[in-house]
Order: sequence, then structure tokens, then C-alpha cells
Amino acid sequence: MMAQYLEIKSQYPDALLFYRMGDFYELFFDDAVAASEALDIALTKRGKHDGSDIPMCGVPVHAAEGYLLTLIRKGFRVAVCEQMESPEEAKKRGYKSVVRRDVVRLVTPGTLTEETLLEARRHNFLAALACVRDDWALAWTDISTGALHVLPLSLARVGPELAQLSPAELLMCDSHEDATRDILTDLGIEPTWLGKSSFDSTGALARLTEQFSVASLDAFGQFSRPELSAMGALVEYLDLTQKGKLPLLRPPQQEQIATAMQIDAATRRNLELTQSLSGGRAGSLLSVIDRTVTAGGARLLERRLSTPSRDLTTIGNRQDAIAWALGNPALAADLRVLLKRVPDLDRALSRLGVDRGGPRDMAAVRNALEQSQGIWQALSGTDLRDILETARAALQGHDALHTTLDDMLVVEPPLLARDGGFIASGFDADLDDARKLRDEGRSVIAGLQTQYAEQTGIPSLKIKHNNVLGYFIETTATHADKMMAAPLNETFIHRQTTANQIRFTTVELTELERRILNAGSEAIEIEKRLYHTLSQSILAEQAALNTLSSALAEFDLATALADLASDLDWCRPKVDDSRAFDIQAGRHPVVERALRSDGQRSFVANDCLLTAQEDQAAIALLTGPNMAGKSTYLRQNALIALLAQIGSYVPAKSAHIGIVSQIFSRVGASDDLARGRSTFMVEMVETAAILNQADDRALVILDEIGRGTATYDGLSIAWATLEHLQATNRVRALFATHYHELTALASSLDGVSNSTVAVREWDGDVIFLHEVRAGAADRSYGVQVAQLAGLPPAVITRARSVLNALEQGERENTSPKALIDDLPLFSAVSNAPAPAKPDRESKVEAQIKDLHPDEMTPIEALQTLYALKSLVQDADD
Repeated sequence: MMAQYLEIKSQYPDALLFYRMGDFYELFFDDAVAASEALDIALTKRGKHDGSDIPMCGVPVHAAEGYLLTLIRKGFRVAVCEQMESPEEAKKRGYKSVVRRDVVRLVTPGTLTEETLLEARRHNFLAALACVRDDWALAWTDISTGALHVLPLSLARVGPELAQLSPAELLMCDSHEDATRDILTDLGIEPTWLGKSSFDSTGALARLTEQFSVASLDAFGQFSRPELSAMGALVEYLDLTQKGKLPLLRPPQQEQIATAMQIDAATRRNLELTQSLSGGRAGSLLSVIDRTVTAGGARLLERRLSTPSRDLTTIGNRQDAIAWALGNPALAADLRVLLKRVPDLDRALSRLGVDRGGPRDMAAVRNALEQSQGIWQALSGTDLRDILETARAALQGHDALHTTLDDMLVVEPPLLARDGGFIASGFDADLDDARKLRDEGRSVIAGLQTQYAEQTGIPSLKIKHNNVLGYFIETTATHADKMMAAPLNETFIHRQTTANQIRFTTVELTELERRILNAGSEAIEIEKRLYHTLSQSILAEQAALNTLSSALAEFDLATALADLASDLDWCRPKVDDSRAFDIQAGRHPVVERALRSDGQRSFVANDCLLTAQEDQAAIALLTGPNMAGKSTYLRQNALIALLAQIGSYVPAKSAHIGIVSQIFSRVGASDDLARGRSTFMVEMVETAAILNQADDRALVILDEIGRGTATYDGLSIAWATLEHLQATNRVRALFATHYHELTALASSLDGVSNSTVAVREWDGDVIFLHEVRAGAADRSYGVQVAQLAGLPPAVITRARSVLNALEQGERENTSPKALIDDLPLFSAVSNAPAPAKPDRESKVEAQIKDLHPDEMTPIEALQTLYALKSLVQDADD
């Protein structure tokens, strides 16, 4: 057996081998050591190899999926090795023959299909990046849904596109490791390296035409060699990992960079689109706006949020769909009730396609068809347009399949086909007979006994059973001669004589016994045959069912976004081909949601006007203290633009947005110690990307450029950056800064204006109003913010003294160095007496110490309050 294990393991050196032994998957040698640590299970031993104990651990087959999920999340790949024959079949080849085994599947992060291993509301993409003569292409698929996409791109776009896609697994040719090392490191991606042969574009064409059963791919589009290379690598890898059981891939869809808003990796992180900075879904924009009720609708929303459109027709059609739902609130509510019952059709089809499904996946198809009929009926007589009308048309044409599924399947089928019991009674006569024999064998025997008693005229005749003879007919010796005489002897065959009884059998009883003994397995075999037939019937309708699934997701997303807009008072934005950017009373959706959840104050809405004139920039310089809401204001306007271009309504009173081609965000600070980058270096790298890539349709939000270095260095960098954005990039931008010197540029640079976040001072404290107004802040209120943060009073007092001295020195043209050298000044500050403490406590303090509020009645408390007030007045007098 170990020889067989080592032979199979040698074929999969980079994967853990799940070696099937009865009811367990066993792991040996280094695999066992690694798995036991990763899964926190016991490490044992079995036999010896080369004189040493063989480490071993195992997991039960029935619970294997949970262990697989843990291993995949920890970065392992798993080769699943099954028994290809029963032990009885193996023994036919010889007593010591080993059961034949083989790997049936290689489980990797990008090739999961099991419901328990996938997040229902997120895509699980397998991607391939290919390069042919400096031309690049990215192909990706979610085998759990069958969608296949390919995108030609430059090396500079590889990082942003991978950040948008966030693949579970990336396939790459090992010869391109050097060219992409920095990109992959930035994104934290550890690719699966393949050889050059996997990316051969000529072989890829043959693989793809065979996969889609066509003579040419021209019907799907004109594909370049890099695109063919990337798609071919995907198909070959799927063939390798699925051991020939390729998933039901849809025809390839060719994407273009120009059709989508470009958002780089840093901006996605800063804006927290699909996950927060902490790494989870909570706190992200997606978590706040997702009100979908189907898994397909949730995945569609995530896909659109990751790739906002730049096509005005597409955006307008999506807005129209939401407007229809808002205009028909009762019908939209009814649709959401029906949609909530729709199972995950795409993933059920995918599992059936790779022969990894079961009766419940068939039931999911049936239930989806049933709900689609209900949605069709609910929409009858309703005027729909564009995408919703197309979606409604896809709901019809499935009656025959739905009828077949409804007739064949029980209401609640089991998980596995091998368990049986999923075919409804009355569908197949042979199955019904087998089940009757299996479940009602005794009653069938009793009926035959009555028949024989009447035929022989012997009322005491019995049909009995034992382990030696099986079923037999028994009568007393008194009636033996009658049974053995003609004509009964032609039917009843003598089997055994005992002291008082004679036993017989018949051909009919022997056949019935055989059928009863085999009824259970016969019923299972019939159900397996029917399962295969039904599975083929479903897969024959794959294309139509995929279209139906997309239609249901479209209705789900339109009604979900309408529900969001209605509940939160969002407006329909005007999106056109201008360079306008006019937001009235805009709000940050995530912050507003957090304030509402905590029961705090309402969100303070703010306007934003960045409409750019012909060939000019539109840049708002934003000044004001920290904690006043500058970063929130920056992000909310970027998010409003992004929401508008996915076709959603937006959190504002009104919005007019000219198409945004790119969003760049440089907000927040973090270092990259693994690559030796300081916070300032990371800031400069991200700023460089903006200045080198932003076009005149871009929206840029920048926060505190240059603050990570010396004052004059930082001011110089911020100044030059602003000038470049205004003169060269000509972008629409929000530029937040503490360098108040920059506000003077508003008077000399066309398209640059000043805005500030309003604050109010009261008794030395600062009150944040969270209002953005025209104008510039006169100072940063840093000491006041430090006081709010809880710095010790002595530090705050010292800071105020130093700040006053520095500001006075600036007015008098005195350098900071001269002030520092002025020792009497700092000596006076440092030696300033601390606030005097009273020699003894006051009468009021003494009386308060003696109070016991929990023991006082209301009238006593009121009387005490009057007494304390009287003491205070006496002290003032």
C-alpha cells in the first residue's frame, strides 16, 4: 500500500495528498506533519519506512470539506485520491491485491465549487496573466458560475486590474517573475507558477475551440495572442485540477479598459470599497449599500462596484431600472419577497457540470424556475424598458424543464445521489416496485401466502424465512402427500423434511426472494440512472439557465438599490459627458450609517463644486484642523462619483457629474516595512502614480501631501504637486493641506479655489462644525485637538507657550533657531509656576464629601442643592 501511496504522491509533490482509506482520508510523511499542525489534529504513526516511523494523520470523509477549507485558506493545495474500486473487486485479482486508487481532483483556491467552501455573496476568481512580446492580457473565470472574461492591457495596468479583480488564485508563466515581482508584492499575491507550454498561444487556440465545440473563436471576438495565451492557460489548468471534468464555461467575453472607470490598488484600499482597512467586509462601502436578497445579486453588485462604467447608455439604463422600482414600490416589494426564495442557480449548475453536484442542486434549479414563474406573473401587464425588459424575457421558456423537475424530484431531496430517496413516487414504475419490495416485503410475502393457501386448500400453510433456506413454504406432514401429488407438485418444489413439518418452495417465491433481497440496491441503481438523465437534461439548458440567473440578479440589484435610495433619501444623479462635478448636500454613506447605528448626531451634509472649464483644472484647496472632517469630505465625494457610475442613486440632495475616467486617492498614511519603505516614501510613490497617470477626466483626492518630511521640503513638494495637477493633468481635485501658504495660489492659478472646514472656539476649546465653506483657515488648531486627545495639561500649557513664541517670531521675522537659542524665553516658560492649589478645601467641597445621594429622598436632594447654592453666593459676596 505504501508503495502505491509514494507513487501517487510523486506526481503531486507540491500538494497535500488526501489518500482514501475506507471512511478516512489519510496523510503520511511530511504531509501528515504539515496537516496535523495546520488542522490541529493528532499526529500518529503507521509502520516504518527506511527504518523510521511513518507519521500519519487523517480526517473523516464525511467532514472533509471543512478541513479542506482550512487548508486552502492557509495556502495549501490538496490532491484528493479516491478508491476507484471496492475491496471485494480488488480481491478478485488476488488475496493481497491493493485497492486501485487515483487522484480525482486537485483542490486549489481558484477551483472551488462546493457550497460550504465558497462565500455565497462573493466571486471566487481564477485568473491567468500572460505576455507575448511585451503585450499583456488577463483572463479570469469563476468556475462556480462559469463566467469567462479576457482583457488586453499594458504592464502598467496589471496592478490596478488585479486589485480590482482580487483573484483567489493567479496563474503566471515562470519566465515573467522578474517583470511582475514588485506588482505582485504590492498586492500580496503569491501566484501559481506554470511552465511556458501552458501559455503557448497556438496550443491555446486548439484547447479553446475544443472546449467551446467550435471551429473558430471568431463568433466570440477577435482575440490577440496574449488573450489566447491567458485563456488557454486557464482551460489547461482546469483540465489538470478537475482531472478532465471541465466546468461549464460560458463563451469568453472580451473586456476593454476604456469602458470602465480606472481605480488603482491604493485608491481601492483608501476608499474601502469592498473591504475595510482592517481587512473585513464590515465598514466597507459594499457592506453599507448591499441590500440584495440573492447570492447572484450580491455578486453582481460587488462586480459593478469594483468596475464602475464609463458608458452613459449603460449608466442611464441602470438608473432607469432603479427609477422603475421606486415608481412601483408595492410591486418591487413583492418581487423582493419572491427573489428571497431564489437559490444560487449559477453555482448549482456549476456543481452539476463537474459532476460534483447532487439532488439538492437539481432542486435548486427547480425552485429557481418556480420563483421565476412567480416573478413573471407578478410583472404581467407592467411596462418595463431596456435591461429590465430584457431580464423579464429571460424568465420564460423553461416550462418543460420545470415540469420534468417538479414531477421527478421530492420536495426536500437528500444531499447525495447515493443516498437515494430523491425521485418522487409515481414517476417510475420499476422504481416504485423496487421500493415496495424494499419497504413492504413482509406484506408482499403475506399476500403470496394467502394466494398459496387458497390454491392448495390448506389454511395452515405458512411462508417463513431463515438464514439457511431463505424464504420457504411450510406445512404439516398431514398435508405433505397433497402438496407432492399432481397437480400441486408442478408448482411446489420439495426442499426439506423435518420431524413435524414439510418445507417447499416455488419458482415465483424464489424470484420474489431475489427481488426483495436486491430491492434496496435496485432502487438506488434506478435512481442513479434517473439522476444522470435528469442532470443531462438540466445541462442541455445551461445557456438559457445562465441567462435566467443573470436576469434574476438584475431584478434583485435594481430593487435593492431602489430600497436603499428610498430608505436613505438618495437622489438620481445627472451623469453626462461634461466635466461637471456639482454635489449639493452630499453625505458619506458609511459614516452616516455608523452615526445612525450609534444613535449619535445626524451627518452634516456639504456641497462640492469642481466643475472644470474647457482645458482647465478644477481644484479645491481644503484647509482646516484635523478631526474636523476633511478626510470624510474627500472620500465622500469620490464615493458619490463612483456610485453614480455604477448606475446607483447617490447620497446627496442633487448631483451633476461629468464622466470620471479615473479616481485617485492619496488619503491616510502607512509604511511598508517589508519593502523598506517609510510612510513618506509610500506617500511619494502613490503621488507619483497620480501625477504620471491622471488624465483630464480624472477625479483626484489628496490629503496632506508632503507632511511626512521637513516643513520646507514638504511645502515645496505640495506646491509643485498642486501646480502639476493644475497645469499638466488638468484634473478635478480636492487637495487638503495644512500648508496655509498654498492658499495664496488660488489667486494666481486658474481653476484653483479655497475651501475650509469651519470650527468655532469657546473658552480655549475648539468645536468642530463639520461644515465646508468657501475661504481659507487661518490656523490648524493642532494644540486644541491635542487637548481633546487627552495630552497632559502640562504638555498642553507648554505647547501653547511655544506656539505663541513661534507665531510672534514669525510676525517679527525671527527664525525658529533664534527663538530656541533664546534661553531666557524657554527658561521662563519651563520655570513658570504650576497653577496654585488651594491650601484647604472649600465649604462646598467639604459638604459635598459628606453627601450620600443614594440615601436621600428627592425633597432632601432639592434642599441640599439650595443649601449649596447659598454657600456659593456667600463665598462670592
